[in-house]
Amino acid sequence: MELFLKLFLAHLLGDFTFQSKKWVLDKEEKKLRSGKLYFHTLIHIVLAFLFIWDLSLWYIPLIVGITHFLIDAAKLSLQTARTKRLLFFLDQLLHIAVIICISLLQTSTKIDFSNIFNSELLLLFCAVVFLTEPASILIKTIISVYTPKTEMDKGDSLENAGKYIGMLERLLVFTFIATNHWEGVGFLIAAKSIFRFSDLTEAKDRKLTEYILIGTLLSFGIAIVTSLLYISEVFHL
Repeated sequence: MELFLKLFLAHLLGDFTFQSKKWVLDKEEKKLRSGKLYFHTLIHIVLAFLFIWDLSLWYIPLIVGITHFLIDAAKLSLQTARTKRLLFFLDQLLHIAVIICISLLQTSTKIDFSNIFNSELLLLFCAVVFLTEPASILIKTIISVYTPKTEMDKGDSLENAGKYIGMLERLLVFTFIATNHWEGVGFLIAAKSIFRFSDLTEAKDRKLTEYILIGTLLSFGIAIVTSLLYISEVFHL
């Protein structure tokens, strides 16, 4: 379990936190000719090594890096505008499957170093990191099939404000539930509804209203499910 959490956290950081949108676009445009693809692979190897921190297990970061490169290369080669959404989820499932396989095959090996990170703390890090950039990209990918037109001027909005608001609300929901303060979740939903009301009335677009509601409910739903999974796992550790 501990090895899986370390590799999963390294994956979240490498695939989302330490990979900018410019890198993704560069890889999609140049595919296997993109230098960002190879640097991205190197980041995963380094992160896996840092979290494991055991020279006797040098082959694990190497396996992670090689399989990550092969999966990403296959996705970039096969990806089209029509299959992009499907391949995103398939790509992530394959990466996680590799991590699971490595963890299962390595269960008999004990890692002496790294008592700094126990399973409960690693689980907390995984939940927090997942609720930031990975969850934002997940929600954006899910609702990408909807493209409502709006009369609202995008220039009046701060750049990436919606993304960071979503991250903060998910982290707040996680904090409220983890500390057993469910009333805070209700307050947060009510507060966001009030702030969103003016946007929706100004837009006068039913499709936009539904689009915003889907995104909001997905954001809160992911945060609540992640929080409940975290709580249930902590009790079993």
